[in-house]
Amino acid sequence: MTYLSPFPKDELDRRILNARKALKENNLDGILIAVPENIYYLTGLDHWGFFAAHVLVLNQSGEMGLCCRAMERITVENQVRNARFYGHKDHEELSDYVHQAMKDLGLSGGRVGIEKRSLFLTARHAERIQDDRFGTTWVDASGILDDLRLVKSPLEMEYTRKAAHAVDLGTLAAVDAVRDGATDYEVSAAYHSKMILEGSEYPGFGPFIRPTSRLGEEHTTWRGEVFRNGDAVFLETCASYRKYQSPMGRLVYVGNAPKGVEESAELAIRGMKAICEALRPGADAGDAYEAWHEVAASAGLVDYHRHHCGYLVGIGFPPSWTGGSMVTSLFPKSTRKIEVGMVVHAHSWFTNTKVADYFISNTVMVTENGGEILTNKTPETLIVR
Repeated sequence: MTYLSPFPKDELDRRILNARKALKENNLDGILIAVPENIYYLTGLDHWGFFAAHVLVLNQSGEMGLCCRAMERITVENQVRNARFYGHKDHEELSDYVHQAMKDLGLSGGRVGIEKRSLFLTARHAERIQDDRFGTTWVDASGILDDLRLVKSPLEMEYTRKAAHAVDLGTLAAVDAVRDGATDYEVSAAYHSKMILEGSEYPGFGPFIRPTSRLGEEHTTWRGEVFRNGDAVFLETCASYRKYQSPMGRLVYVGNAPKGVEESAELAIRGMKAICEALRPGADAGDAYEAWHEVAASAGLVDYHRHHCGYLVGIGFPPSWTGGSMVTSLFPKSTRKIEVGMVVHAHSWFTNTKVADYFISNTVMVTENGGEILTNKTPETLIVR
């Protein structure tokens, strides 16, 4: 079987050219890339070997060396065409191979960036790498390449739409599995089966599925509980196509819903519409939060605030679908400029307020006319099973 790269050569070449421009703008001779999403972005390397630190060395000329465990050689040779392989044995130090790659690429003693914000570059690795004894000037280059990934190419938009198709149908299957007496195992199994059969790979997070008793727990999921009439079942799901993430969320009531929840659902829908209308090219990310909060205030929730009303998504490796350890969000007063091709996991979220609990979230793509909801098959209106 021939391995088909997720990205054609011209797409990778364009990305490397943009990375080289970023190095020049930041007065860097090179950069050590340790964020898996950024390594994938520049090389197409797609595996789970990132649990052990990988470092991609890039110089101003666009030459690259990939340093990781020697046992990954076959994977790298099958998938990567634009970087030289430096493989260390498990009893050897990654840093020695990084130093060799830097020497080969003419970076020893230069001004070199390092991605300190990687989940996988441990303090020990980072300290040994920076103790290079060649007089290198080290610069924290976290975020430089992350920003390049925020605006999607036409191919990346296509991949995102395919992920959105899979998450939508998977979520519908999860909703159908909710009933009095159903376990969260059943709901999770229904979701996984359908979203995989619709073309999804593993997402960055597993789906978050939990009952009313754990509604406020931000990042917990199924663990063998049984849903009963009157429960609110929290579903926050995601699918992935070629590592491009498409998250969404819905709240499903079992058997019956509390008084006033229809109004809460309508409030959440109006909030989502406001976010999408605010996601226009040239606007500030904070404008979307303000638009959402105006909807909340219209319902008397003037003092209700959240940390954001969404965040940008794209390439994502476990343990996150946010694209790394940081969240680039639509937070209050954010001045980040919105651009066509950005993709947002938008939240219109009303829980633990004086109105009945309800929330929706969607994958939204920024177009010339504002935000387009890609996860549009699963109803936003009140769902009672």
